[in-house]
Amino acid sequence: MKQSVIISTYNQPEWLRKVLHGYRFQTFQDFEILIADDGSDDRTTEVIESFQQEANFPLRRIWHEDDGYRRQTILNQTLLAAEHEYIIMTDGDCIPRQDFLATHAEHAKSGHFLSGGYCKLPMSLSKHLSLEDIESGRAFEVSYLRKHNLKEFSPTFKVGLPPSLAPLVDKITPTKATWNNCNASGWRADLIAVNGFNEDMQYGGADRELGERLANYGVTGLQIRYQAIVLHLDHKRGYKTPETMRKNQAIRDAVIASGSVWCPNGILKRPAP
Repeated sequence: MKQSVIISTYNQPEWLRKVLHGYRFQTFQDFEILIADDGSDDRTTEVIESFQQEANFPLRRIWHEDDGYRRQTILNQTLLAAEHEYIIMTDGDCIPRQDFLATHAEHAKSGHFLSGGYCKLPMSLSKHLSLEDIESGRAFEVSYLRKHNLKEFSPTFKVGLPPSLAPLVDKITPTKATWNNCNASGWRADLIAVNGFNEDMQYGGADRELGERLANYGVTGLQIRYQAIVLHLDHKRGYKTPETMRKNQAIRDAVIASGSVWCPNGILKRPAP
């Protein structure tokens, strides 16, 4: 099974460099990467062009001009550009563990999407991690992360959990399997069938809303939160406002109440067929 990995980004070249470096050492090799770029400047261009010269995987950039927050729009465009049937979505601030793609490939099932996990790092540690830390795998060692200021229990528990126990913890965790753009995967045909992302939504919850429409369509989420791991580098969230959060929650509430599977302002700009 070939994979199309879609990585969203906006003006975080330092983080994107670390993230792309992580894909050079994946145990699963049959994939392409598409950068869904919401209008980044030339600094990001330089990072991508550098990796296109040296990467051991196909790397393409889908870009549109910076006109405010239009992440859902560029994700829809990138989804249409993907060449493979299976889609993994993540962010340009999420470094994948070396078994990240292999884990998604192992658990992919018809009629389902996968919900992976992340370990959020403080800013000091986000900056400290080097390319060599990522290549060696040291970035995913609990002792190393704790030594460099990772104090919270949840991320250290995820990273430190023995692989043999991770499937059991995924089965018993009370956390619901949701579509989270930092770490989720599913079939391209299912994502297109629900018309992709709702472009009426701003920051906060648009990925969850997509997952809720997938569920209404009959695509069930499966939890691999403790098996498919990324390190989430710290950053500011300037687009998050109370107004957009209220608007997004109202859209999600309507989707859940109505059981709708289609958003009129998605990949196609029209009512449900």
